[in-house]
Amino acid sequence: MGEYKERTDNPLHRQFGAGRNTIYILKKIRQYCPVIFPIAIMGIIGESVISYYWGIVGKFVIDLAGAGAASVEALIRLLLIAGAGAGVLVFCRQFSDGKIWYRYILVRQQMITERVDKALCLSYEMLERPEVLDVHQRAMQATGSNDNGVEGMMHLMQTLGMRLVTVAVTFAAVVVLDWRLVGLLIALGALQFCYHLWTVKTDKAEVWDKMAPVWRQLDYMSRVTQDFDYAKDIRLFDLSGFLIEKQQAVFEKKQNRMKLHFGLWFRHAAVSQACAAAGKAAVYAVLVGAVLQGGLSIGDFTMFLALAVAFSENLSQFLHRFGDFRRASLEVDDFRSFVELEDDDSADAVPVPDAQTYTFEFHNVSYRYFKQEKKALDNLNLTLHPGEKLAVVGLNGAGKTTMIKLLLRLYDPTEGYITLNGIDIRRFRRADYYRLFSPVFQNIEIMAFPIAEHVSMKTPGETDRSRVEKAVEEAGLTEKLRALPRGIDTELLKVVDDEGVDLSGGERQKLALARALYKAAPVVVLDEPTSALDALAEQQLYERFDHMIGDKSAVYISHRLASTRFCDKIALFMDGRMVEYGSHEELMEGGGEYAHMFAVQAQYYQEEEEAGA
Repeated sequence: MGEYKERTDNPLHRQFGAGRNTIYILKKIRQYCPVIFPIAIMGIIGESVISYYWGIVGKFVIDLAGAGAASVEALIRLLLIAGAGAGVLVFCRQFSDGKIWYRYILVRQQMITERVDKALCLSYEMLERPEVLDVHQRAMQATGSNDNGVEGMMHLMQTLGMRLVTVAVTFAAVVVLDWRLVGLLIALGALQFCYHLWTVKTDKAEVWDKMAPVWRQLDYMSRVTQDFDYAKDIRLFDLSGFLIEKQQAVFEKKQNRMKLHFGLWFRHAAVSQACAAAGKAAVYAVLVGAVLQGGLSIGDFTMFLALAVAFSENLSQFLHRFGDFRRASLEVDDFRSFVELEDDDSADAVPVPDAQTYTFEFHNVSYRYFKQEKKALDNLNLTLHPGEKLAVVGLNGAGKTTMIKLLLRLYDPTEGYITLNGIDIRRFRRADYYRLFSPVFQNIEIMAFPIAEHVSMKTPGETDRSRVEKAVEEAGLTEKLRALPRGIDTELLKVVDDEGVDLSGGERQKLALARALYKAAPVVVLDEPTSALDALAEQQLYERFDHMIGDKSAVYISHRLASTRFCDKIALFMDGRMVEYGSHEELMEGGGEYAHMFAVQAQYYQEEEEAGA
């Protein structure tokens, strides 16, 4: 990736520099829409020349008008030619403006796709880290509008090109007029530039960078206060006043930053206007002096005025826009800092073994969550044998889900390692390794897809409809599908389709089970997807699902010990450690913690049944 400087506010943020970011954006334009280059050049030439064109034409018009009646024909010819030339220049400018803006948007949209792809492929563990969330938020802002970040840099490249061409063309005329005027205009432009650059850096660092967590908070408060899923709790616990107070606190943070933002740019505008007025006054003073001294004709006055004003304004705008360009470059840093985050997938990855059976082993595995002192999992040694049904049980917070996330390689151990058929799983590419598992998690998320695609998790062309129907039937959703006119083609949720349907909690669980059955991976993992069910229903569902998967390896997680008695082995976790391991019968005979907890839970369920009767 080359050299870069680290920002102190976020160790993941990198600065690449305006020059390297310019090359980066030009490469993106060439990659996604190279026709932008000739269109932009056409616009640069048209916009630049037209800014002083009529001043030059005006000189010749005045000279010819003062030559008497004999020059009328030449004057008419000049005006016709000048009008045609102006028409060509205006056409170039308008054609460029009309054809280039949506192409810039196209490039930005492709870069948004890069950002989304990076977010989808980034390791699950990194997505939980606050600094990664902040970098992602900044990357979203860098691709969030037409005027800033990656697209803003594209527009500014064209603007800077036009301003630079104009300054280069008009520079000679101003030097001929008075070289001291050039020095004064450059000094005023440099003053504006320095102040603009300071304003841009201060605004970026003190306002927008520090707004990243505020945007996340605003987004969260918006979801909580408007999402239907939260409506019951808000009303029953009378949270409206509490939430409004929380939202107002976030608004105040935003308002304080906005006050600083507008204050900075108000002072910037005052300095810019003062410098511009001083520059124009200097131009007029030099020109009037030249006329009074008799060395400058009215025609030359008109031409030099146009050229000097064009030089002054374009020099000022070039430096001003260069400051904006530096700001846009800083926002491109934000984008690149995220999309170029190093992926921890091994560069020399080996293929996942194409074997009939798979053995997973935990070797002294420990895991500590980011910036947490206590280990969530401590020194785990465990083997999942081929075709074995393993139950992972324990109370909430015992480390069960952490163990599963390590097995699935959503997390990597902070100590120790996990092997698959004797190979450290960190040597495999995550995407390849994930194909070994059919998971069903506790929080079952429904996506706005048709049922068939939601089960297959593939495009319509890649979906095996007969397999979908079989999986849905085995999961117990047949009756539900019969009630739907479009069957497995029914859209879920109303986000995409107004006729989409939602599912009950139990139906969602069955749909998730159908998805796991369709994938038919060698290892099935059920991470308490039935926690909303009563103990008896959970036990029946687990046993029925165990029958469906046949001789595949499976890991069942539950805090209810009665639900997993059918498993070959049971691992009891307490406070991040595996404290007991064996079959249900072995653990009951041992009379340890498992036997005690089983007896307590069994008594509770028995009392519950008697009360219900």
